[in-house]
Amino acid sequence: MSGHSKWANIQHRKGRQDAKRGKEFTKAAKEIIIAAKNGGDPASNSRLRAAIAAAKSINLPKDKIEAAIRKGTGQDAGGDIIEINYEGYGPGGVAVIVETATDNRNRTAAEVRHLFDKSGGSMGASGCVAWMFDKRGVIVIERTSDIDEDEIMMQALEAGAEDVVPQDDVFEIYTNANDFSAVREELEKLGYGFLSAEVSMIPQTTVDASDPELAEKIERMIERFDDNDDVQQIYHNAILPEVEEEE
Repeated sequence: MSGHSKWANIQHRKGRQDAKRGKEFTKAAKEIIIAAKNGGDPASNSRLRAAIAAAKSINLPKDKIEAAIRKGTGQDAGGDIIEINYEGYGPGGVAVIVETATDNRNRTAAEVRHLFDKSGGSMGASGCVAWMFDKRGVIVIERTSDIDEDEIMMQALEAGAEDVVPQDDVFEIYTNANDFSAVREELEKLGYGFLSAEVSMIPQTTVDASDPELAEKIERMIERFDDNDDVQQIYHNAILPEVEEEE
């Protein structure tokens, strides 16, 4: 893995697919709308705080953040969005979870099923693969010469993290999903910047997808899901071969 952990590999591949700015903005706004349904004040809504922080990290304009909050709280129209997760298997028996945010359950279910089929996989019943994943907070901090390994490990654990995994180029900090916002905020106060910070689905076991043909099929599947406007995130348990980033 050239010094990269399994999570870094999976996260790296997902990040490549999320490179389209417009889709990033749409996803961020939808997450804010959903989070704001439980209250429009970030001070008392940890999910909303996390959603706003994520939106700011991709430079979503302030007016769009505020508009999304108003939709979520019902002040403005356009907040009729619900979360639905779909599960199934992709090429090579890879376990897949597709998180969606939609205003039309029937349309989204049909489209997701079609994309599973088109990719050589199959959509299953709710819970068919979720048991293979753990919902955890993941904070990734770039490893630089001015960060002391022992110090960041101590600070993260004192902030409530469950584990800190040093890698060649990053520190991966894992938290209980419920503690994610508190840990992130404490590390922000200490001056750390994040390469990524989110609640994610971490696979308990992985599938080796080093075979070029299988890797290509899985990549195509990820791209198809990511291109769908209703899809927020795609999680899988494949370990794909590393490739050079295109400039």
